[in-house]
Amino acid sequence: MKSSRLPEVIDQDAHIFSVSVAAGLAGMHPQTLRGYDRMGLVVPQRTKGRGRRYSSRDISRLRLIQHLSQEEGINLNGIRRIIELENEMEAMRERAAQMTELMRQMTQVQEEVQRVFTAGAQGTVDYSRFRRPAAPPAIEM
Repeated sequence: MKSSRLPEVIDQDAHIFSVSVAAGLAGMHPQTLRGYDRMGLVVPQRTKGRGRRYSSRDISRLRLIQHLSQEEGINLNGIRRIIELENEMEAMRERAAQMTELMRQMTQVQEEVQRVFTAGAQGTVDYSRFRRPAAPPAIEM
C-alpha cells in the first residue's frame, strides 16, 4: 500500500535525519558526526531546539570522509582540503554551464541579426533586406 503523503523521491538536500539515524546510515558513531560538525567538515542544519538534522547529501559526504580516512589514509586536514576543492570545482562547473548557455543565447541572437543590403550600379544602397536586430537576452550573473 502506497501512502499519498510520502514523496516519490527524497530530496537529497532535505535535512530529515537526526544524529543517531545519520550516524547509523553512515556507519559511524554519533560523537564522530558531532566532531565533524565542530571541524566544519559536515555541517548539518539545526532545528529550533539546536538539534542536528542531516540530509542524504550530508550522509554521502560522511561516507566519503570515512572512505578517505580509513581506506586512503588521508588525515582530516587533507580531507577538508579535498572537500574545499570539490566544492570549488562544482561551482566552476555551474559557472561554465551558465557561460555556455549565455554563449548559446548570444549566438542565437547573432544568427537572427541579418544586416543585408545591396548596392545599386549607381552606388545607391537598398535596405529592403535589412532587419533590425532583436533585443539581446537578459544576462543574469
